[in-house]
Amino acid sequence: MPASRPADRRARAQAQPPASAEDQRAIAGFLDRAWAESGLSRLTLDSYRRDLEGLARWLGNRGRGLSGVDRQVLFDYLAERTGAGYAARSNARLLSSLRAFFGQQLRLGLRDSDPTALLDLPKLGRSLPKALSESEVEALLNAPDLDSAAGLRDRAMVELMYATGLRVSELVNLPATGVNLRQGVLRVMGKGSKERLVPLGEEAQHWLERYLAQARPQLSGGRAVAALFPGRDGGALSRQQFWNVVKRLAAAAGIDPARVSPHGLRHSFATHLLNHGADLRALQMLLGHSSLSTTQIYTLVAREGLKRLHQQHHPRA
Repeated sequence: MPASRPADRRARAQAQPPASAEDQRAIAGFLDRAWAESGLSRLTLDSYRRDLEGLARWLGNRGRGLSGVDRQVLFDYLAERTGAGYAARSNARLLSSLRAFFGQQLRLGLRDSDPTALLDLPKLGRSLPKALSESEVEALLNAPDLDSAAGLRDRAMVELMYATGLRVSELVNLPATGVNLRQGVLRVMGKGSKERLVPLGEEAQHWLERYLAQARPQLSGGRAVAALFPGRDGGALSRQQFWNVVKRLAAAAGIDPARVSPHGLRHSFATHLLNHGADLRALQMLLGHSSLSTTQIYTLVAREGLKRLHQQHHPRA
């Protein structure tokens, strides 16, 4: 039987009764404590909420609540989701949410045991980040129309993303006050409200200075705008708007837009740095990764590139 589509699964979830008032209070208390203790981002908290409310609705349809959950109930829930076509990655994220919730309940003495303790995460295939070649990045950088204010803004944004490896959310939310041209650095607020300094590099600094002098006053309409890169309405450019910019520039550069994304520029930044001999721990700091293991996946990307080079050019490959 073919897997159901995400829209079908959402429709079925919405048809279930809402979580009980008791479960809603338990979820709200968990989220409040998780934010206060760990400073989790709004996106992470929203993800926890969706996962826990989904389980609570499923339980409510069976006359149960979160307080009565045991290991077998969670196993049945995960098995049903798998049968409904949910991907292993989605179930792995769900299990992480449940572990956080029930672990906190156990620490607070609200439960005697953790029902997630012996549940294994679904096996995930390790997908390698997809990076553009250096020549493709060069073509992408040269694609904007520099005769327009929007084109100068687009060139500055793409240059900045490739030069610094910012996350797209960090780029579009970057305030003008986060730029220090005298020192050639950006002050970036990353995941978990962690601040880091990122060097600009000469080329990115050149385009940023040109954008600030020639394009930003026009795009902001003379108003005091906090965002470094304002959109048409004077507010910060959204992630979706920048995604559309990158796709449009890819098409203009003769690159398949399906292969290009803002996050792909971050991957390209990391991969090209490693290819040119960058230190892995320095790369970790530039990317704002809390764990070196997250950064290490880029060594696999570089290794795959070397394998392809060997296969293409070595006479005995």
